[in-house]
Amino acid sequence: MVNKPAEKKPSRFRIFGEVLNELKKVTWLTRREVIYLTGLVLLVAVFMGVVLGLVDWGFSTIIDKVFVGG
Repeated sequence: MVNKPAEKKPSRFRIFGEVLNELKKVTWLTRREVIYLTGLVLLVAVFMGVVLGLVDWGFSTIIDKVFVGG
């Protein structure tokens, strides 16, 4: 008969310790990089919103003139 070593019962909270250990390995952005990239994302989002709004307005105008005749 082979004697097996006693297996440890996995803890329910072990995952939190593992997550914290992984977060310590992350290379975090500097505050300046976060502000710059956030501003860039907002600028691109506003720009694309305006562009898509103008395209929508243009297509709506064309459809109204073609189908409604106004």
